[in-house]
Amino acid sequence: MKTLLQMFTWWNGSTIGTRFFTWRKGERVGEDEFGNVYYRTRGGAVDPTIGVQRRWVQYNGYAEASAIPPGWWGWMHHQVDTPPSEMGYTPRPWQKPHRPNMTGTVGAYHPKGSMVSPGPRQAATGDYKAWSPE
Repeated sequence: MKTLLQMFTWWNGSTIGTRFFTWRKGERVGEDEFGNVYYRTRGGAVDPTIGVQRRWVQYNGYAEASAIPPGWWGWMHHQVDTPPSEMGYTPRPWQKPHRPNMTGTVGAYHPKGSMVSPGPRQAATGDYKAWSPE
């Protein structure tokens, strides 16, 4: 069943095509606390189509981009050249741990006055003036 999911879905881990590309051209860089595995092009080769080294992640389970920790996010987006696995990265005190995206679930944020939140909407303050055609 897992093989079928990998062949026909992109949100349940890596597809067969991504696994084949990783096997051919990828170099494993490290793994984060969630079990996501990070790769770069073998030998540090620069991809001529994008002008930088190609970097990618194979998610452990459901593919959710917000599940990448801050240190790995910086490396994935070419903010730093050294991956956290090679420099002993520790998160800063102001960096928050991962919270999954709750959109579409019971835990989603609903401001007061929305259709699914109880209570009246807050009154508009004096800085708002409705537009009217003149």
